[in-house]
Amino acid sequence: MPSPQTLASSLSTAFRITAMAAVAFAALPSDAPAQPAGIDPQATAILRKSIDFLAGLKAFSVDAHSTIEATLTSGQKLQFDSVSTVTLQRPNKLVARRGKGDALNQAYYYDGKTLTLYNPDEKYYATLNAPPAIEPMLDFARDTLDVVAPAGDLLYRDAYEMLMQDTTTGFVVGKSFVGGARCDHLAFRKGDVDWQIWIQEGATPLPRKYVITSPKEAGVPDFTVAMTKWNVAPQVTDGMFVFRPPAGAKRVDFLKPGGAK
Repeated sequence: MPSPQTLASSLSTAFRITAMAAVAFAALPSDAPAQPAGIDPQATAILRKSIDFLAGLKAFSVDAHSTIEATLTSGQKLQFDSVSTVTLQRPNKLVARRGKGDALNQAYYYDGKTLTLYNPDEKYYATLNAPPAIEPMLDFARDTLDVVAPAGDLLYRDAYEMLMQDTTTGFVVGKSFVGGARCDHLAFRKGDVDWQIWIQEGATPLPRKYVITSPKEAGVPDFTVAMTKWNVAPQVTDGMFVFRPPAGAKRVDFLKPGGAK
């Protein structure tokens, strides 16, 4: 039989653990809040301020940490991560490099005239003539080639109108911290898609996190982008956006959606 001192020590430790667990659970929301009807003007004002700030930048760079969820036929979820570094110069320069994670190691170059995708592991690249500005180039890449730039939704100058099109509800969830930055957490719904965005407070209202949820798909998968290492005044040169094939690189053709050339 344990001594009274040992028993007292054990009980004291158990009490501390139980108390810590109670505090931890108390810090989480106990009940889901009711979803407000309509669109809160405060939420749209915060969103517009962020989009206008990004659209007004001559250039910026950011690391985009993406997580895509997939649901197996058994119902089990899998997550696939990738990290991309994106540098943009308006009106017609963009380079993105995806080099770490589960997704394909790939670089994406747009110099105002051509769009090139390069796979450094295989040393394959494909190049096509592209529209002369970022926004039509992104449309062309998505619609014609089924190629989507990392965090592409937020790269358009008119991203606010695109995001809010057909949106039926929107509200401010509250304050939150993402990557050490205090943010306004916003939630919206449009059709069969729910989306959330966390926007940094203050004079530089940068988006810090973006989540798209598909509630009507099996397993209710999420697509999440966390944005870090923002630089709103990067040092850029035109040469950064021009693809120069390295020795041994082989040019191939883009495959159009569906696999046909």
